[in-house]
Amino acid sequence: MENKNEIINICLLAGKIMLESGAETYRVEDTMTRIASSFGESNAQSYVTPTGIMFSINQIEPTNFIRILDRSTDLHKVAIVNSISRSISGGELTVSAASAKLKEVESITHAYPIAIQILAAAIASGCFTIMFEGQWLDFLPSFFIGGFGYSAMVYFHKVVEIRFFAEFLASFFIGLLTYLSIDIGAGQQMDKIIIGSVMPLVPGLLITNAVRDLMAGHLVSGLSKGAEAFLTAFAIGAGIAFVVSVFPF
Repeated sequence: MENKNEIINICLLAGKIMLESGAETYRVEDTMTRIASSFGESNAQSYVTPTGIMFSINQIEPTNFIRILDRSTDLHKVAIVNSISRSISGGELTVSAASAKLKEVESITHAYPIAIQILAAAIASGCFTIMFEGQWLDFLPSFFIGGFGYSAMVYFHKVVEIRFFAEFLASFFIGLLTYLSIDIGAGQQMDKIIIGSVMPLVPGLLITNAVRDLMAGHLVSGLSKGAEAFLTAFAIGAGIAFVVSVFPF
């Protein structure tokens, strides 16, 4: 019985880490059932939504439930859990060793420091501006505005509990800084700077996961992730629209 409880805890922890890190619903369910099957429990059942995981090791044992409160994008953690799952399937890890490795993965905060993420967002913003046929004179404004917008989103996510309010404020500051850069002559094309600067905020992973979950037949998860992506995109657009409607360009 104790061994079964450890297997259940391993499966739930693996699913929790993956779901919190942005993995697709069907990938989480498949990983949990594969881990259980590798430990000799071939009748395991799992049901995963973006906000919760239900798992039962067989038809006799009680069903376990975990609530998912925070979700982010950390594909590095997803890759590590997949690697651990493959090691378990290959018989390379015992129950205790797998549990220790998963707890170690859970304790990892970020694959990259926040400063590196902001720098990457800034570089991506400038490159997106050029990709959308912006001028090279707009690269530096997009670089700084995109970096500031991403850092603002990270900060407001910590301060404000309402998720979409952070995206709204970040896009508002992006629009405001773009207006100021055009006003002082630092930027040339307002639309290209805005488009490039907001790209790091766009919920691309959410949209991709929503489509993949729908194609895999997970309708509840697909629709809920699609709704979350729509609300995030709406918040970003509303922040820019507010600046455009208030300040004359």
